[in-house]
Amino acid sequence: MASESLPIRLALAAILSVLAVSAPRDAMAQASAAGDSTRETRDDALIASLRSRILAAHSATFALESWCADHKLAADPHLVAERLAVPDKPLTAAQRVRLAIGPDEPVRYRRVRLACGGRVLSEADNWYVPARLTPEMNATLDGTRTPFGRVVRSLAPVRSTVAVRGPSRDVAPGPTDPLFEVDAVLSTGAGQPFCEVVETYLGSALPQASR
Repeated sequence: MASESLPIRLALAAILSVLAVSAPRDAMAQASAAGDSTRETRDDALIASLRSRILAAHSATFALESWCADHKLAADPHLVAERLAVPDKPLTAAQRVRLAIGPDEPVRYRRVRLACGGRVLSEADNWYVPARLTPEMNATLDGTRTPFGRVVRSLAPVRSTVAVRGPSRDVAPGPTDPLFEVDAVLSTGAGQPFCEVVETYLGSALPQASR
């Protein structure tokens, strides 16, 4: 009888040993999953907050600077615009209709990154009608890193949202991952459209604590 019970005891000991090892691993996995879920929930709330702020603003430049200051993303919350050397991207016919211009009206195109400190918060395609800006504004856009929204501030611009797109994702966004995109038309306070933008907001806009 004793000889028969020995294999049973050995088998039970082996099972208990496996359980003792796997239980902490399972607990760690569950804790990690819970942490990931909490972080994703926090990220989703921050993304929704940023999107709401951008959509409610008349200037994405000043909305981003306010966001940068509120979340302490940099010691100096002022944005700089880094112009990218990319091929020209002609306006579509639909965009010309939104800007209320004919097929031959000159339009300038620029692609920029907007950065706060060392963080690139967004990238944007920007088409604007130079004839509807002042010569000083055009010179500033051509020769400085001043963001578009700050340059045209005296026009009292009003933003009209054309479209909003939010890329689906399965993991928490990294610094260069897109959070959402906004297409908008800017008009003067008198109602004359002068610019269309396609903006992509990036993971670097989220506070470091959320990643």
